[in-house]
Amino acid sequence: MGRVTTTTSDLWHHYGRTRAGHDRVVPDTFHWTWSQDCGPGPEALGDLTGRVVGDLGAGAARHAAYLAHRYEPARVIAVDASPAQHEMATDLFGHLAPRLRIVPSDVVDHLHTMADAYDVLYSVFGAVDFTDPQQLLPAASAALRPGGRLVFSTLAHYLNGAPAQTDVVSASIPAKTPDGEVTTMCRWVLQEHVWTKILDEAGFTEISTTKLPAAGDGPRTADTLLVTAIRRMV
Repeated sequence: MGRVTTTTSDLWHHYGRTRAGHDRVVPDTFHWTWSQDCGPGPEALGDLTGRVVGDLGAGAARHAAYLAHRYEPARVIAVDASPAQHEMATDLFGHLAPRLRIVPSDVVDHLHTMADAYDVLYSVFGAVDFTDPQQLLPAASAALRPGGRLVFSTLAHYLNGAPAQTDVVSASIPAKTPDGEVTTMCRWVLQEHVWTKILDEAGFTEISTTKLPAAGDGPRTADTLLVTAIRRMV
């Protein structure tokens, strides 16, 4: 995933490891919702033919692999700061190179090196959730070509049911170090008007937000906020 506020090197070491042991195929679906089993699919990204696409906080790169395998983009670049996630993604989907490129990097640092390089950027509960948006969104805007598209899904409220924030502030959520020690990381869960405001300030226009209801009931279900924005034409 993206940068996290912590002194620990890799808080994503354990994430997805169990699934990777038995599920090694390119996914046959792409969902934006928290439950990953309903709602809109990759059509929210627009036409990807010949496009350069970036997955911000790609994790094991399952969404990126889906796009690289089933569409005809020029390239899909899956970016993640976690060494463990990069290793897992490379093991699972390295065979999709060169159409899929798996990059081990802090997302903001990577975007700063890619001015006007991307046609589409997206995040599925990825770096947009775990990176200060006042750093990430301007970097994403600069990395997109004018008219390029940013799409991301994020929590519409906290997992405990508490409402999203009315300002650009983060919450500390539980995490584990590679050796299993309990720690925390920052997550940004913001209301729709807050996302709209900071996207506008970062150079985006045609900003739309859609709340996707949770597919079922349960202690870990959540509504999803799907956000789309276009980089302003220069």
